Amino acid sequence: MKNILKIFVMFIAVFLLSNCTDDFNEINTKPDSFTVDEVSAKYFLTTPQYKLYAPDRYPYWRAQLIHADRYSGQVCFGHSSSWWSDELGYAYNSGYTDAAWDWLSSYIGDLDNFMRLTATGGEFENDKMYAIGQIIKGLYFQMFTDVFGMVPYTEATNPDIVLPKFDEQSVIYEGIIAELDEAIATIGDATSTGVAVDDVADNDLYCGGDLQQWKRLANTLKLRIGMRAYGAAGAGFAQSAVSSALNADLLDGEGDNILMEKDEEISQWGSACYGDVWYNFGAGSDWTMSKTMIDLLRDNNDPRLAVYAQPAVGGTQTLEKPTEGSEVENFQKRVDFILAVLEEAGVDYTSTTLEDGSVEVTMPENMYYVGQPTRLNGKMSSFARYNFFSKPAEVVINKKNNGEIRAELIMSSAESYFLQAEAAVRGIGSGSAQDLYQEGIRQAMKLWGVSDADIDTYLANEDMAMLTGTEEENLEKIASQRWIAAFTDGFEAWSIVRDMGYPAELAAGVQDGDIFGLGDINGNYPTRMRYGNSVINTNGDNYSAAVAVQGPDVQNTKLWWAKQ
Repeated sequence: MKNILKIFVMFIAVFLLSNCTDDFNEINTKPDSFTVDEVSAKYFLTTPQYKLYAPDRYPYWRAQLIHADRYSGQVCFGHSSSWWSDELGYAYNSGYTDAAWDWLSSYIGDLDNFMRLTATGGEFENDKMYAIGQIIKGLYFQMFTDVFGMVPYTEATNPDIVLPKFDEQSVIYEGIIAELDEAIATIGDATSTGVAVDDVADNDLYCGGDLQQWKRLANTLKLRIGMRAYGAAGAGFAQSAVSSALNADLLDGEGDNILMEKDEEISQWGSACYGDVWYNFGAGSDWTMSKTMIDLLRDNNDPRLAVYAQPAVGGTQTLEKPTEGSEVENFQKRVDFILAVLEEAGVDYTSTTLEDGSVEVTMPENMYYVGQPTRLNGKMSSFARYNFFSKPAEVVINKKNNGEIRAELIMSSAESYFLQAEAAVRGIGSGSAQDLYQEGIRQAMKLWGVSDADIDTYLANEDMAMLTGTEEENLEKIASQRWIAAFTDGFEAWSIVRDMGYPAELAAGVQDGDIFGLGDINGNYPTRMRYGNSVINTNGDNYSAAVAVQGPDVQNTKLWWAKQ
């Protein structure tokens, strides 16, 4: 993020200019005050941009980490130092869920303000800025509806409607596509939103004011939405959206990745990063890399392994056997489960049974990459020793002003290529699925600084880089690579599993209650989040109408587009 404090100063200036009275005459005539020619809607753009992908720590912790990042199956709680079992989030907690709902449902206010200012007849009328707003609106509503399902859309920004209805997802998806088409047409061949104060430039955290990059982002978002809707009931619009996107310019190459630089100075209560959670709560809130993620990287010789994760600390750990109670009989089962995880990771460990029946496990330090199984229950925490498992790379969890912080991933060129490859495999797109797939892998790896030589070696030698199987086998590879590439964007990674069913072990859920936390959904994979209490209490009739159409307000009610 750039110059947030300056933007807030400009916001105040705009407010004063638009609300001046006789008391402000002196301010308005001072030579160092802002004139009308110095204010612009661009100063209202930055806030809705960072609040969508880097909100303050409260929702960053409760929406991203507790829910989306862990529903994605990429990271885990529930280790021996964690304050919570990895069942957290799968068992409903109103406080955590309400934080997610309240953040997303209230987000639209700042964006709507920017769009009203730039709309025809607005105080800072600018059709190109308005087009940017439409694209951000598409990013937002796709995220919002993919988390909860039916949400207010058509009436969400109507000032005359206090209690908006909830729209079906098909309506929202089709509406997003229509607005993206309008934005794309408005941008046309333009490269900027204007000159001088009318150029969003440095205030644009996503594309730096490059309208052609915004256009490519819009087309790629349209392709994502069309591919997700494709095959769902009543999604007749999906194929035409896909075809339109495929025939337009899409995100392409390193320079087109949409990344949002993190502001290292702004307070975590203004905008947070992973390190604000990692370091502020101590080891209790630390998380580990999942077994699914580490296995896919390690077992396929993926060079991203060392840039996504750190080797397990290792050392000697004692798994203490209880002396009484119902857990005595499950002790060996749980020990065997953990040792099997180490064995699958190729760890050269030793285990010794002590006189009291406890088991001492020793593994080499800082040598092996080991992922933690997802959704372990509370009884497993003393067995899932923190030092057995890999942590995220430092660049992901760094605290502010302590070195590089990984930028927020908005959308990547890699996803663009994976979507094109999927369309080709499904027979609704042209081009070589293999070539598109491998270019997706290349771009995904380059996004994390992997060398060209290492990328070439992977593409030439690994079966995971080859689309040589059946249609379903090829789709599994594409989904898995897209899921890997979505690391740090839990919302989208979660959607990939729900939509395509891969990685399959995540979509299958869990069954063994001695090992895993089944949550409120009997071990099923979570397909949505529950609505927040604020909307139930204030907009109950429309909430009830949505539930009647969509299904029970529980975490395993499938969304309209979900194939799995």
